[in-house]
Amino acid sequence: MTGAAKRIVLETLGWALLLLGIAAIFLPGPGLLGIFAGLALLSQQYDWAERRVEPVRLRAMLGAAEGVETVPRIIASCLGAVVLAAFGVLWIMEPPAPGWWPLSDTWWLPGGMWTGITQVASAFIAVGLIIYSYRRFHGDPDAADDLRAQIKGRSSSN
Repeated sequence: MTGAAKRIVLETLGWALLLLGIAAIFLPGPGLLGIFAGLALLSQQYDWAERRVEPVRLRAMLGAAEGVETVPRIIASCLGAVVLAAFGVLWIMEPPAPGWWPLSDTWWLPGGMWTGITQVASAFIAVGLIIYSYRRFHGDPDAADDLRAQIKGRSSSN
């Protein structure tokens, strides 16, 4: 692949991941992970992206550390992934709108099968991230504080 073609592919992928990450903040999915991945690719071409990679990485790692600090948080995260997968399966099955549904049938489970597939995929990603976070941070009570200090140090130096 030529240099120009490689740049176009990486830049397109970087923008796509960045936009998907932003969308995933509001929709089911690992938003900060997508933003980080997009910025990491875009940082090869843009200084503004390079300056933002590390702060986003630190905040994503802080979220991961805080998510496994306590057993109730771990349980809540796992239950969230199970609920997300269950809704995904519901979307994939596409049952008819129930009688109590007050809106038009077209508003029942909008998006169809592909919405369900992305929800199930997001649930698998969430479980993977929970496992990673648990292995990396659980049992290290200073991990979140260390990350907060790094974030604070970066913000005070800017």
